[in-house]
Amino acid sequence: MSDWHLQCSACDHTADGDRLAAVCPRCGQPLLVHYDSPWPSLDAIVPRWDLWRYRAVLPLRDDEEPVSLGEGVTPLLESPTLAREIGVARLWIKDEGRNPTASFKARGMSAAVTRAAALRVSGLVVPTAGNAGAALAAYGAAAGLPVRVFAPASTPEPILAMIRAFGATLDLVTGHIGDAGKLARAFSAQHGYFDVSTLREPYRIEGKKTMGLELAEQLGWRLPTHVVYPTGGGTGLIGMWKVFGEMQAGGWLRPDAPLPHMISAQATGCAPIVRAFEEGATSAVPWSNPQTHASGLRVPGPLGDRLILRALRESRGDAAAVDEDVISESTQRLARTTGVDAAPEGGCALGVLEQLARAGKIPHEAEVVLFNTGSGASYRA
Repeated sequence: MSDWHLQCSACDHTADGDRLAAVCPRCGQPLLVHYDSPWPSLDAIVPRWDLWRYRAVLPLRDDEEPVSLGEGVTPLLESPTLAREIGVARLWIKDEGRNPTASFKARGMSAAVTRAAALRVSGLVVPTAGNAGAALAAYGAAAGLPVRVFAPASTPEPILAMIRAFGATLDLVTGHIGDAGKLARAFSAQHGYFDVSTLREPYRIEGKKTMGLELAEQLGWRLPTHVVYPTGGGTGLIGMWKVFGEMQAGGWLRPDAPLPHMISAQATGCAPIVRAFEEGATSAVPWSNPQTHASGLRVPGPLGDRLILRALRESRGDAAAVDEDVISESTQRLARTTGVDAAPEGGCALGVLEQLARAGKIPHEAEVVLFNTGSGASYRA
């Protein structure tokens, strides 16, 4: 599947897949990758132990090698204890903290930097709540490309130290990731560095969709009934929903197999998706004064808001938020019950799962996959 083009997620604009692309030049919405080659058989999965085992369904030319640090192939760990306590039939934790740079962001940056390097960019820039900056710094180093990172000064210090360790230039910003984004875009315009902000280029989603491919393979080419995903920028949720449809259309899943209900987990101090979902809106109003210690969820105005909300409604899913005490308690509970070194974002997902199960919105017979998107060590000074 070495042939693809780009399609706007909101209008009919298309673009070739062999050139640098940002957002849609007509409407400013994200561009998505659409493949022109037929979806291959399962035999196309190659015997390598990173996300590029699925290279046949990723944006990689036949003669290219990806920029890889061994990302993906993270464990899917079942917890009968938590399933019993919460009241669902089965519960697995997908532990994305095992990725290089200790979060799921490694997946997206491997794909984005691979394409950017192939198209010979001069440098890379990103605004970050933390983990995306660390991932870009690492993959930029692997590709031999200079990296500039703009991060809120409130970003956890271990993540900032990781960014510096990989040699990126780090600028600390007063405010939140939206403020960092403005500075990153200005830097990109002035210095010619390529902006790999969330959904401002089309390939990070393709790396993130491999979480959905792995789920299916790890469960024997079936899917859970529910996926609970901590949502900041939302690329993981969007990417998985995209690939579930691709797999089903391509024959990697039974055509009549039900797809998971996608559930967005947010913090009450920054819950633009939850508010929009509850109001029946198709887009989210930016959250004023975002506050949560789960820094990856501190995204007041995600560019992918329409795509997130579309995935929630198409999947007949849900969205809910929990407060800081619940996030803290659930993070500790997840770690002490399962041995997973949970990040606060993972704790938020557990808190939302329990809230919805108690409210009867997730049935007792549910088989749930909960995402822990990063390592708890990244948040400890």
